[in-house]
Amino acid sequence: MRVLYVNHTATVSGGERSLLELLRALPSEVEVRLACPPGSLQERAKALGVPCTSIAGTAGSLRLHPLHTPLALTQMSLAAAQVARAAERSPRADVVHANSIRAGIVLGLARRMPLPRLRLPRETPTLVHVRDVLPPSRASTASLRLIVDTATIVIANSEHTAASVRAAAPDARVKVLHNPVDLGRFDPEKIDRAEARAKLGEAGRRELLLGVVAQLTPWKGQDTAIEALGALRREGVDAQLLLIGAAKFTARATRFDNERYVASLHELAAREGVADRVSWLGEREDVPELMRALDVLLLPSWEEPFGRALIEAMALEVPVLATNVGGPVEIVREGVDGFLLPPREPTAWASAIAQLHGDRELAARLGRAGRERVLTQFTSERHARATLDVYEHVQILQKQAGLRTV
Repeated sequence: MRVLYVNHTATVSGGERSLLELLRALPSEVEVRLACPPGSLQERAKALGVPCTSIAGTAGSLRLHPLHTPLALTQMSLAAAQVARAAERSPRADVVHANSIRAGIVLGLARRMPLPRLRLPRETPTLVHVRDVLPPSRASTASLRLIVDTATIVIANSEHTAASVRAAAPDARVKVLHNPVDLGRFDPEKIDRAEARAKLGEAGRRELLLGVVAQLTPWKGQDTAIEALGALRREGVDAQLLLIGAAKFTARATRFDNERYVASLHELAAREGVADRVSWLGEREDVPELMRALDVLLLPSWEEPFGRALIEAMALEVPVLATNVGGPVEIVREGVDGFLLPPREPTAWASAIAQLHGDRELAARLGRAGRERVLTQFTSERHARATLDVYEHVQILQKQAGLRTV
């Protein structure tokens, strides 16, 4: 089987990490190629032995804007023509897999290019991996409608994400596949916790080490973590917070002003009196080691399609506290391998953190249960098998019915 993967950006974030993990886990008989803009994603894919084709990228928001929207459509149309050519190059792709909503729009446009030589053939099965929940708007509904009308099938990374697709397009054919985690890399037996903490210097010597692993953007809720840290410090808890991640998407066309958000986080830490208790670690390649050093992993998002950091921390036997909004409720079993908390309520987060800090036996039990949960539900091999099943299914669907609307 020959599969062409399409990604709209070279920036490596959660969705790209999941794609790389899939590429690593696929059996050798699957011939893969990646079409994406030049940059970090291409470099990492090539390191796995994956051949790459360069296409135009876009950072455009799915909000209507008099300047940014026409630019984004132009970029996507160019990428659409490039993807169509890549799919037709010898040997022709059996399946084309878009790894994001924007990549799915590119595939939709490739189906509808005005010139036949630039158009993706009707007989080529396509699937679109939806990894984000878009805020309701005319633009987001139109985007999802285009994807559903032109893709053979949609993959969602959670039931929560799938529900958002169906809300925009009730007739959507959606399959839910949860993201995988590399258990070889996120293995507690391979990482010495004391050594990992020692490398953090003074931060690693605190009684309680907390962490948020996510891009710095408002919906990830780092502000809640800082406020919870402030509450803990006022109670005399010797705690430190690691913020692991950066403001990756900073173009003017993006949904949030992430650079301004980062500045506001620094201001908040100062107001809470914890400026010296927040470690700004930025993008890191040693995430498993940093996670292993933690006492508690926090995921305080106020919207969350899945929550990749959760399964990574759980794989490392680190207890997790997660938002009760979105995908995390499909990952974390309340009181079994973690706790689910309301977003934007720092007092509740501080209380739950204090509970785990005061009951190390409970924290250890949650950590062990989390590892077992990942071993049974979120392995790369399980994800790869399920994805291959979808590929076989879409080939059958395409032969039987073709596209529903083109």
